[in-house]
Amino acid sequence: MTLQSVGAQLSPAQASGGKLPDEIEYLLSTEAIRQRCADVLNAVEAGQSNFFEIDRQQLDACADKVIEVTLSQYPDLNIPYHSRWRHFETGGLDRYSIFRKNFELGSVNRPAPDADERARAEIDLAIVSVLLDAGAGADWSYDEPPFPNAAPKHQMRANLRRSEGLGVASFHMFMSGAFSSNPGNPMQADAQGLAELTESRLARGFQVRKGNPLVGVGGRLQLLQRLARAMQAQPEVFGERPRPGGIFDTLTARGTRQSIAAEEILQLILRSLASIWPSENRLMGYPVGDCWPHRLAGGTGQSAGWVPIHKLSQWLTYSLLEPFERAGIKVTDLDALTALAEYRNGGLMLDMKVIRWRDPQAANTSYAPADEAVVEWRALTLALMAPLAQLIRAKLNRDALSLPLAKILEGGTWATGRVLARELREGLPPLTIVSDGTVF
Repeated sequence: MTLQSVGAQLSPAQASGGKLPDEIEYLLSTEAIRQRCADVLNAVEAGQSNFFEIDRQQLDACADKVIEVTLSQYPDLNIPYHSRWRHFETGGLDRYSIFRKNFELGSVNRPAPDADERARAEIDLAIVSVLLDAGAGADWSYDEPPFPNAAPKHQMRANLRRSEGLGVASFHMFMSGAFSSNPGNPMQADAQGLAELTESRLARGFQVRKGNPLVGVGGRLQLLQRLARAMQAQPEVFGERPRPGGIFDTLTARGTRQSIAAEEILQLILRSLASIWPSENRLMGYPVGDCWPHRLAGGTGQSAGWVPIHKLSQWLTYSLLEPFERAGIKVTDLDALTALAEYRNGGLMLDMKVIRWRDPQAANTSYAPADEAVVEWRALTLALMAPLAQLIRAKLNRDALSLPLAKILEGGTWATGRVLARELREGLPPLTIVSDGTVF
């Protein structure tokens, strides 16, 4: 998979709510994610897969393991959302308090704190950080520097790896103004700042050097630069001075709405950011992002045979729940979103033998994100997470309102996948996937 220039892009009207072809509308929906992943699961269970077989009897043991890990961390089941904000809490350090204190100090253009503007800044940070969150590789780590003028309790000198390292590194870059074009307001990301970002500056922020290589630095940069172009093309979504946080005003109808549905956030992200994802993933001339052809996907019409997954877009959505809620906006219908098809949830399914390789030697092969085995594994993971969540809730005597998927993931399936990876492979994922830093 390469990061070539995008051919067809959504028009601003389409991105902000205009009509798309029905086939594209469908693939940009959580309904399609559930249906097409279920189609793949049904076909695999019917013995049609070249790669996997399913053992649903292992779901019970899988649920028990997830509950064990969850209760070890959250014995009262007071679980936060699965989001990028958890990575900003790595090591028990409350980096958000540092963010908020610095924000409230004001700036040249913003002399007093404002809840809406703080939400925009939080959204800026979350979106840029998530887009930088693809797999780091096994050989990279980040030595966190001290925060200027922060109290000793807010300092942590630790060597961080993988998503935590990427999250904390992007947090420090954001706080230092690396993504802002306005020296008077460093705590923002804007189109101009992202467009002017260079690979050397990004690599320096991630402490990339000989002996500390980071997978896909160039791909990450191009993703941010594509974000800049997408925002510049859609001022009605991102503002006249475009920044990711402009979606706060779009979704709240310039402050006239106090409640939004989680899928509204996802839909705006999928539509307005469609042009930033890999250009090969297009249907009928439209970019469809994290959506892949698979021979078992089913369906009818021109979208037949395509499996939408939209992992990073949903990870973004989960990571935006808190900025909206902290600004007093109620986010409803959280379980309209699906699980995330990535190393930890997918690894959980493989390591607990819910998903099994037909040929165990196939696990030793290197794959690309578009390969049939990878698409199938991700689709199976999403399809099986729904019955797993139901089992977990039943065993804990909870319902979807008290234990939404956003908390099951955090408590949870992602954490358990990581525990198992550490026990079995020193933390390495269950598949070797050659990534350019834009999917995993």
